[in-house]
Amino acid sequence: MMHSAAGSSRQKQVLLSLVPLVFVLIWSTGFIVAKFGLPYAPPLTFLILRFAGVLVVLLPLVLLFRAPWPHGRIRHVAVAGVLLQAGYLAGVWCAIKIGMPAGLSALIVGLQPILTAFAAPLLGESVRKRQWLGLLLGLCGVGLVVANKISLIGLSNASIALCVFALFCITAGTLYQKRYCSHFDLRTGTVIQFLASVIVVLPFAVAIEGLDWRLSQVSWTPQFVGALLWSILALSIGAIFLLFALIRRSAATSVTSLLYLTPPTTAVMAWLMFGEAFSMIGALGMLIGVIGVAFVVRK
Repeated sequence: MMHSAAGSSRQKQVLLSLVPLVFVLIWSTGFIVAKFGLPYAPPLTFLILRFAGVLVVLLPLVLLFRAPWPHGRIRHVAVAGVLLQAGYLAGVWCAIKIGMPAGLSALIVGLQPILTAFAAPLLGESVRKRQWLGLLLGLCGVGLVVANKISLIGLSNASIALCVFALFCITAGTLYQKRYCSHFDLRTGTVIQFLASVIVVLPFAVAIEGLDWRLSQVSWTPQFVGALLWSILALSIGAIFLLFALIRRSAATSVTSLLYLTPPTTAVMAWLMFGEAFSMIGALGMLIGVIGVAFVVRK
């Protein structure tokens, strides 16, 4: 019995150790999905369909299993959701739509672990010298990966502003959720967050993109449908559930440092799927980024 319990405990530890890896792999597909989906729908319209799809999937499960609602914290859960979903995704997707290179947007959003580390004292967390070194190494690694993809020629101020807006939204959302509502039922909490995001984004989609009930702006190609389904099931449900689980278990600085691994992983995916160049400098940057994250998360 004791051996069985020990073996079960080891298996649980192995599975838990794989959660950050699975999160990074899924999260890194975000830019790939944008490349597949944005040619067939405006960015805010795509996001409305994505958010609504999450509600269609999760709301019946919430009602069927009578999942508990976060009474007394619904407002906090909604605010965190608007920042993490509506603000972050709308900023990045709109920036890419108007010409921001994916590599540069990844680099700008990649500043999040640094901002989170500066704000760590607000959560009662401390950042050690070794972690600061890891954060700087991670940032250098991200820079090397996307260096050969960055082009500022013809880049609009609006696209830069949108990426910076997305950076502050995801940083503020992570800190806000960690401080005010880090523990809630993932099913009901996610429903609240995406419902709040629909309410916030919908007026902008109607006013800016002319969204109507016929969805006349959308071309329902197989590529678009595949990108939408992946966004709903893998990114907005799978990756977000994993992110919330990580926020519960770990310090905010350690969780956000994982995002340093997103641009290198995305670069490898783009190389495999689209034949985009991946240089030796990029490979070196990926290695430095992994070392930086190890410095931050190692106990």
